[in-house]
Amino acid sequence: MTLNSVVIVGAGQGGFQVAASLRQEGYQGAITLIGDEPGLPYQRPPLSKAYLLGKISATALLFRPMDFYTQQNIELVHDQAVAVDRNNRQVRLASGRAVPYDHLVLAMGAHNRPLSVPGADAHGVFGIKTKADADELAPLAKEARHVVVVGAGFVGLEFAAVAAANGATVHVLELGDRPMARAISREMSDLFRAAHEAWGVHFEFRQGIGQILSEGGKVSGVVTAEGKTLPADLVVYGIGVIPNVQLALEAGLDIDNGIKVDSNLLTSDAHISSLGDVASFPCIQNGQKPLRLESVQNAVDQGRAIAARLVGKPAPYTALPWFWTDQGNLKLQIAGMSMGYDNTVALGTPESGQLSVLCFRDDQLVAVESCNRPGDHMAARKILARPPRLTPAEAQVPGFELKAWEAANRD
Repeated sequence: MTLNSVVIVGAGQGGFQVAASLRQEGYQGAITLIGDEPGLPYQRPPLSKAYLLGKISATALLFRPMDFYTQQNIELVHDQAVAVDRNNRQVRLASGRAVPYDHLVLAMGAHNRPLSVPGADAHGVFGIKTKADADELAPLAKEARHVVVVGAGFVGLEFAAVAAANGATVHVLELGDRPMARAISREMSDLFRAAHEAWGVHFEFRQGIGQILSEGGKVSGVVTAEGKTLPADLVVYGIGVIPNVQLALEAGLDIDNGIKVDSNLLTSDAHISSLGDVASFPCIQNGQKPLRLESVQNAVDQGRAIAARLVGKPAPYTALPWFWTDQGNLKLQIAGMSMGYDNTVALGTPESGQLSVLCFRDDQLVAVESCNRPGDHMAARKILARPPRLTPAEAQVPGFELKAWEAANRD
């Protein structure tokens, strides 16, 4: 079937990538990119770190300047998609406009899980998801003296590092027993905990939030679940996200912790694809079990895969997942999926701030976490992209180097 029009709902990383890749693949039909935020599509990862610190400008956040969209004949629509009419293949917008499509791509992303405690509506309580959030937060982050961060995941710790660098007293409340517990090994958690504590961050593990105190409508403190009161003139939370599935749900598409897609990223409607944070796909690194990944790499690679399929080059999505986070002077890069690992081998030393942790499951390498060891990360991506052959016994040999092993064992 010839596609004359592709409509993309969601102008984040994944949605932008579909549009850009379609043109790179030679697609000549109409492309409509619908986003519900003002301005040009932009990167989100820097919002909680470099952008807040003023290290990059708003212009540097942009994927491309306006000239790109004009030259590539990509129509940018600033509006909210409110319904999908699958029978007539139209997307209805809040403005009343109906946008017809031959193929629809749903890339609506996710929204922050709300902080549902008394007082959460006080001024000075933030979740960081959009540029507007970061713009409002930036001046407050510079002035804040007492900061409470709720959640010791990537976003929470990125902001904790920013606040500590600005000279604030920082307390992090975390329900788990260590930083980033759901994402990384204990060895790497210990390194990041020690680094944050050296920067002046105070952790409260196995601790939730009970209430936010305010004076004159502005946050003044936090009461923990155990009743401890912490002073706070700023509260930032990162307690997970919820995929934006409402549009797809109301359209009757299959939902499974996100919009359910097959290995080609097609939904239960053959005229609709989905990708990125909102899509649940059969992940080859997870035994083909449905998985929803929140990462730039995933959105970019899935965007490219959808574009290739739409121009007649279909292939199952099998890209290796990888992630990163920047916290202070530490850059953590993760290749692969460590879920269910049962053995680890550490390379380097935590004291140096340069450490790689190799995660094995049933003696097969499934993931590599690298802090300030970019060479190990790149080698890991190459090793994990093919059937893993590296064993724990090999990695434990004194003097073992991941880069050298990869170079010696290339096909």
